[in-house]
Amino acid sequence: MAAEWAAEQVARDGALVGAFLSGSVLWLDDDADLPATSDVDVTVVTEGEQALPVAGKFPRDGVLLEATPLPWAELVPAERVLSTYYLAGSFHRPRILADRDGRLAALRDAVAPRYPRRPWVLRRCASAERRITDGLDAHDPASPWPRQVISWLFPTGVTTHVLLTAGLRNPTVRLRYCAVRDLLTGLGRPDVHEELLELLGCRELTPDRAEHHLRAVEEVFEATVPVAGRGTPFPFGSDITAAARPVAIDGSRELIERGLHREAAFWITATYARCLTILHRDAPDRHDALAPGFAGLLADLGIDSRADLLRRAGETRAFLRRLAREVAAATPEVRD
Repeated sequence: MAAEWAAEQVARDGALVGAFLSGSVLWLDDDADLPATSDVDVTVVTEGEQALPVAGKFPRDGVLLEATPLPWAELVPAERVLSTYYLAGSFHRPRILADRDGRLAALRDAVAPRYPRRPWVLRRCASAERRITDGLDAHDPASPWPRQVISWLFPTGVTTHVLLTAGLRNPTVRLRYCAVRDLLTGLGRPDVHEELLELLGCRELTPDRAEHHLRAVEEVFEATVPVAGRGTPFPFGSDITAAARPVAIDGSRELIERGLHREAAFWITATYARCLTILHRDAPDRHDALAPGFAGLLADLGIDSRADLLRRAGETRAFLRRLAREVAAATPEVRD
């Protein structure tokens, strides 16, 4: 379905270079089933900064696709891709869906053989670390509280990406804490996973409290979907739609049912904060009515104020000074 859609877009628009699969689907075994709680990420390469006629999450014949534009200039030279943690993985085992003039195939051939080499692995770890520090530095105390939480939450979550990158794993978004748990358990370092959960504040979160917060998120999600469809555009707006509910809500419930309630806390918090960000701007009365549940979630994460966010940011920076090299050194697929 993704390939058919991509081919249609490239055939229709001469300003599109091509498209390739990205995200978690790329890392699945060829005979694996796509989980009902996952979408299929399609990166559409454009000649410039033009927008796509369809972007974000949308259904296609029963499959949830997510289309993201990417200017060709961000993919050249190949060394730029090799040094960028969220791009290189798309070319380690690329699935090119459309390629107007062969540029994507040439890029694949230049990136794939060098992908596991240690110098490039360490550069990608450094790029993830910069994403953390840049994100934490961009914290704006004047922004609405849900936005302040987002500006702490997502950079903090990239700590998992540093380690997943070092271990040649997919720096996935929603399932990042589950993925890094598997990596660190395999390396005999479950203690590091506990540290990551401590940085997020969910190390002591119980299944009952996780389920309680998910029910609250479900309520705010249902209240936000109609508003998101007619209000101010947000970069994550397509994540707060009826079509995206399997990812936004059902995926977190599945994790809780599997005993991964602590790992579910990241996406529960992200979805709650995103919904409240939309409501704060476009439906302030609904925001005020639903905000107390968010305060309860943050209290369980040990966050009651901006001072707590700043303290946690400092702890995250300290964590960054350790472990990425250790993980890379312990991963046999990383070669000198």
